[in-house]
Amino acid sequence: MTVDQANPAQENHSPGLRLDDGSRVAVIGGGPAGSFFSYFLLQFAKRLGVELCVDIHEARNFAIPGPGGCNMCGGIVSESLVQNLAAEGIVLPANVVQRGIDSYVLHTDVASVRIETPLHEKRIAAVYRGAGPRGSKPTEWRSFDGYLQELAVGEGAHVVRGRVESVSLDGGRPQIKAPNGAPLTYDLVAVAVGVNSSTLKVFEGFGIGYAAPQTTKTYICEFFVGRDAVEKRLGSSMHLFLLDIPRLEFAALVPKGDYATLCLMGEEIDKPLVQAFMDSPEVKRLLPAEWNASPDFCHCSPRINILSAVRPFADRMVFIGDCGTTKLYKDGIGTAYRTAKAAAKTALLEGISANDFRRHFWPTCRSIARDNQIGKLIFAVTRQVQRRRFARRGVVRMAAQEQEKTGGRRRMSTVLWDTFTGSAPYRDVFLRVSHPAFVAHFVRNALAGSRPKEIQSS
Repeated sequence: MTVDQANPAQENHSPGLRLDDGSRVAVIGGGPAGSFFSYFLLQFAKRLGVELCVDIHEARNFAIPGPGGCNMCGGIVSESLVQNLAAEGIVLPANVVQRGIDSYVLHTDVASVRIETPLHEKRIAAVYRGAGPRGSKPTEWRSFDGYLQELAVGEGAHVVRGRVESVSLDGGRPQIKAPNGAPLTYDLVAVAVGVNSSTLKVFEGFGIGYAAPQTTKTYICEFFVGRDAVEKRLGSSMHLFLLDIPRLEFAALVPKGDYATLCLMGEEIDKPLVQAFMDSPEVKRLLPAEWNASPDFCHCSPRINILSAVRPFADRMVFIGDCGTTKLYKDGIGTAYRTAKAAAKTALLEGISANDFRRHFWPTCRSIARDNQIGKLIFAVTRQVQRRRFARRGVVRMAAQEQEKTGGRRRMSTVLWDTFTGSAPYRDVFLRVSHPAFVAHFVRNALAGSRPKEIQSS
């Protein structure tokens, strides 16, 4: 059952639950969702003249390189999120952005094509969620998650180091037990732990109707390539791959300083699939001929959502970010921003009962979940393109012709850009793909691409 299937008639109506002066709020998880929620909650409270105590419970230290400070994410901040943050007055510092992405290069077995950012601006940011890969040397770069947490602390939040051991109820109020500490009672708990945390099991057995999202395994790693090689071979482009490899939905190499971040997403990514990808000529051409991965390179196999949580709210509880709902395969940080802000706005302006969250927070989750259904259709179509050489030729040929022209509609280029960067809702992408003019152009290029003449790589 998805978030769409929650039955409003089953709500436990508890009118009058609100945050007032002196209310205590716990945020479990200090990643983007938790930090965004704390930041917006405290900002809204100040505007209303309400004094709150906000504790962010986070075990990780984002200033530590490697697993101790890592949030297991590729670290791409989408174009739309950069714009939204700027509108909030949040401008990412230069030492947080590892590299500004000004284009991406789509690689296929028939050719490659470089696609410039639609407005010719560097508006996509490649970041490290922690302090960098395991074994990396201290640099001037800062953690993206650490920066967001600093913003929340600057608004008045307190960071409580340590993993939450248990959650219970104390007179109807949530009570949290952290290691080596007395239980703390709160008026509201915002859960922002992500789907790879064992903490979610506590809430599944809590009797509030919550069930964690369905997930699939992915693969993320950091390859040390060297700054010169990264600059020469990857540049300021995100490199995407449309290859006929079973179970692979999405693959990207992202330049970051001395490293290249590899992200593979699809159906239960495993070692044979990773090896098949690394052995492909399209990947080998991007890496130095003499290059080999270090035996102890930083890598992980986190799980990501493929279906939203059931009932991500209750009286005095709300689930935000990945443990509630997130965009399919893309822009998890942007979805964390959306759900966190919606939850904070609801808590301050509407109330903290299950009914308040159902009426004012749930529509945001439902919109994302419904858009993901369209996303699944788009990726089903993408799989068919991956399997057919003439279709892959058509995609590259159409995009290459658009990039060579000045002015005019860049139908394929913008569809690819928004699909692979997550900068637009899947619904918008689908409407553009199903437009008669797009279909006609694609069919013409696919038929032309089936001829023997090869497409020249950009």
